[in-house]
Amino acid sequence: MNTASSKPWILGLTGGIGSGKSAAAEHFAALGVHVVDADHAARWVVEPGRAALKKIAEHFGADVLQADGQLDRGALRTLIFADPQQRLWLEALLHPLIRDEIAQNLAQATSPYAILVSPLLVESGQHATTQRVLVIDAPQALQIQRTLLRDNTSEDQVRAILKAQASREERLRHADDVLVNDNDLKALQTEVERLHHYYLTLRGGQS
Repeated sequence: MNTASSKPWILGLTGGIGSGKSAAAEHFAALGVHVVDADHAARWVVEPGRAALKKIAEHFGADVLQADGQLDRGALRTLIFADPQQRLWLEALLHPLIRDEIAQNLAQATSPYAILVSPLLVESGQHATTQRVLVIDAPQALQIQRTLLRDNTSEDQVRAILKAQASREERLRHADDVLVNDNDLKALQTEVERLHHYYLTLRGGQS
C-alpha cells in the first residue's frame, strides 16, 4: 500500500499520430513503469455490462449495438458526426467515467512514477492531472510516412487527423520534456531509458 509520501507521481505522455508514443510507452512499461492508456480506458467504460453502454443503447437505439452486445463504434460514429449535439451528449456521459477509470487504474501503481498515455492529453485537459508532461515529437513528413505504413489509410486521412489533434506548437508549449523520435526504434528506447533514470531521481515529478 502506498503511503502518501511515496505515492507515485504521474507523467503525461503524448504525441501526434505516428510520433511513436505507443512504442515509447511500451518501453517504459518494459522498464517496470505502470502505464495507463487513455484510449484503453475509453474502450473499457463501454464494455457490455457497464452502465455507460446501457445508457448509450437507450439514447441512440439498438442500432448502435452489434449482435453480440458490443458497441458498434462505426454506427455510433456516424450518428455523432451527423449531429454535434449528440456528440456533446456522449462526451458528457463518457468523459467523467473515463476520468474515473484512469484515476482508479493509476492509483494501483506501485512504481515510483506512473504514466498516463493520451493522444489528446493537451486538448482534453488531462495534462492538468499530471505532474509532468513528456511529448514524443517527430517531423510531420515522418509522422505521415509511419502512419501510412502502419494503418490502411490515405495520406489525406492522416493529414486530417494531424489537423484535428493539437497543433505541435500547442503540445510542445505544455511539455516539460521532449523526445525527438526521428531515428530508429533502438534510438527511441535508448532515450526512454535515459529519461527513465532521470525520472527516478525526481520527487513529485519536478527536479
